[in-house]
Amino acid sequence: MTAVPGGTAVLDALRVPDELSARVPAEVRGSGRDDVRLMVSRGTEVSHHAFRDLPGQLCAGDVLVVNTSTTLPAAVGGRVGGAVVVVHFSTRGDDGRWAVELRRPDGSGSTLPRAGGPAGAVVRLPGGEHLVLEEPLAPGADRLWWASVSVDIPGLLRRYGRPIRYGYTAQDQPLSAYQTVFALPSPGGAGSAEMPSAARPFTARLVAQLVSRGVQFAPITLHTGVASAEAHEPPYPERFEVPATTAWLVNTARVGGGRIVAVGTTAVRALESAAGPDGVVHAASGLTDLVITPRRGVRAVDGLLTGLHEPEASHLLMLEAIAGREALGRSYGEALRHLYLWHEFGDSHLILPNESPHALHC
Repeated sequence: MTAVPGGTAVLDALRVPDELSARVPAEVRGSGRDDVRLMVSRGTEVSHHAFRDLPGQLCAGDVLVVNTSTTLPAAVGGRVGGAVVVVHFSTRGDDGRWAVELRRPDGSGSTLPRAGGPAGAVVRLPGGEHLVLEEPLAPGADRLWWASVSVDIPGLLRRYGRPIRYGYTAQDQPLSAYQTVFALPSPGGAGSAEMPSAARPFTARLVAQLVSRGVQFAPITLHTGVASAEAHEPPYPERFEVPATTAWLVNTARVGGGRIVAVGTTAVRALESAAGPDGVVHAASGLTDLVITPRRGVRAVDGLLTGLHEPEASHLLMLEAIAGREALGRSYGEALRHLYLWHEFGDSHLILPNESPHALHC
């Protein structure tokens, strides 16, 4: 066990060196999807493992809450006037409009930020289709815009789309590289603009090992919208569903002393959106705009399995709500010191309650 002194200062000055960005998937640089490292935090105590060691960190009766959203090929080329743009399709609204982000191609397959709007701008899409920018999603923020569309967008994405890719990745990857083992088709072709990446290292074999250990899996769905490596914004409303069977499983496990461990910040957001003030989870669906902060805290989640996050307020505030600021600072100091890899193809971080692993009697 190792702890880094002055952990809280790490968060205040968090800067991730470029060389710690995971540029290709684990199976390209190693032996498989689960060939990543796993940092485990129990309070301020930190230990280091391989992701394949995950079953040894959990106990019979624990529940892993997993996101079944499939990743869409959500990036499509287009034109505004004479300018080439890349449209990132984020979220479908209840009125049929889509939240979109327009970006500039960088010449290497990735994109750069572009000023949003203007209102009324027509974006020409492949196949003779188009969209019209109408208004920003939020007053004073013009990165994401509501747009009326001339075509069924899931169908357009199937024909012309590709996965959203950011500049820290080395090359294009097939859509299959952005799907998790838990992904399931949704009615109407709905899905996530960006991969629910915390679950990416799971393999069918590892799931079987966890089940044989007595760990249970509870599915939720949350279709993630477009994030941005350049913009420090809270998440916009996202569509989610917590089935009645998942609510029952989570509530029953907690009564029996099992720990509820969310796989990814999306699973936290969905489950907490369905939890009452007493922590009891109910079946729920719709759009959630919940932002988890230390002040709000968590009610239904005991732990979190996630990747390593850039200093984006919404994600680190959620992690702080679960782990505590001092514990989070120490773990991120350890991650930097041990050269863990960041982003969707990177290493993993398991945050568990502050208890001795020897006291669990797994």
